[in-house]
Amino acid sequence: MGVDHLAGHMFEGFILHDWSDEQYLKLLKNCYKALPEHGMAIVVEGIFPEIPERSPYAQVLCHSNLFMMTHNPVGREQTRNEFLDLAMGAGFSCIRLECQAYNY
Repeated sequence: MGVDHLAGHMFEGFILHDWSDEQYLKLLKNCYKALPEHGMAIVVEGIFPEIPERSPYAQVLCHSNLFMMTHNPVGREQTRNEFLDLAMGAGFSCIRLECQAYNY
């Protein structure tokens, strides 16, 4: 099962983690409002582990989170539960976390 290209708007991934939770929620709400009926949003963001772990993926996100905190004090990586809370708070209901990928 692949992803079919559909007309619509896209923006670069790894953007939402740049903002505070309030701004993150506002961006998600604006995306939700802009969707047509039965529309879909694909969010490309890192999901920070709930419990510390040593996997390469977790190490990359830890470094990213530290970088975010030093360059943008309101930005940070979200955990799965934090992301789900924000997405549901924006109005999304059918939320799937599909995969994790990293390039380190």
